[in-house]
Amino acid sequence: MRRRRHTEEHENHERWLVSYADFITLLFAFFVVMYSISSINEGKYKVISQALLGVFNDPERSMKPIPIGDEQPLSVKPAEPLIKDSEQTDAGLAQTNVDPLKTISDDVRDAFGDLIKSDQMTVRGNELWVEIELNSSLLFGSGDAMPSDKAFTIIEKVGNILKPFANPVHVEGFTDNLPIRTAQYPTNWELSAARAASIVRLLAMEGVNPARMASVGYGEYQPVASNDTAEGRARNRRVVLVISRNLEVRRSLTGTGSANATPDAALRRAGTQSAPPAPAATTAK
Repeated sequence: MRRRRHTEEHENHERWLVSYADFITLLFAFFVVMYSISSINEGKYKVISQALLGVFNDPERSMKPIPIGDEQPLSVKPAEPLIKDSEQTDAGLAQTNVDPLKTISDDVRDAFGDLIKSDQMTVRGNELWVEIELNSSLLFGSGDAMPSDKAFTIIEKVGNILKPFANPVHVEGFTDNLPIRTAQYPTNWELSAARAASIVRLLAMEGVNPARMASVGYGEYQPVASNDTAEGRARNRRVVLVISRNLEVRRSLTGTGSANATPDAALRRAGTQSAPPAPAATTAK
């Protein structure tokens, strides 16, 4: 029988290129991830940080031991109030003599004089409500409802001004008439509503009571300038914080929008009621 000729297989000396290519690909992916982490948006970071703090800062729960036999629970003497009734009465009388709307208006003008002079913020009002109007470019990027870093700074100051008062607050969002068609914001309705809700969330993060706040989006349908020019469209892209005399005034304004509301007889009757009292401070148990 003829012997089969044994042929040696050719050795591939370039197999190392496959491993080298995999290494280069992984190295490139690593640098992409590192770059994305280093350029994280500070505004998004603050929102995520506040959400995580709310999760991990819940008060610890402790199990109470079950009493056995005739053991009697220890009696704790209630602490005496730090403020006497007479002092509370005097403080209440002093507070009623101060118009919260005027105080808020004056404080905002003092805190944001530069923005007001540059026409990026407008403060106006009457005996029933105060409006704080902000250009959307101060708070958001184009076509986005994620607050910018500057928005956090502005709303932090506004929140500190509003926090001591119990007046209702609602935030109105407006856009120009240029259509937007994205997966997140199919129309200007969604964009304006999302922007208003973002500002409400920031105010709540700064300590303003969420129970006294609301948000509403009017889209492109309440312009204050012509949409035929770039300047007019910029004016129409705005966010308005409306601080009302009481809840009835806020409800009336929310239905029509502050841009179309006037302090008529009906609103004046609603404004005769005082704002709800500020909730008493509670201590965590």
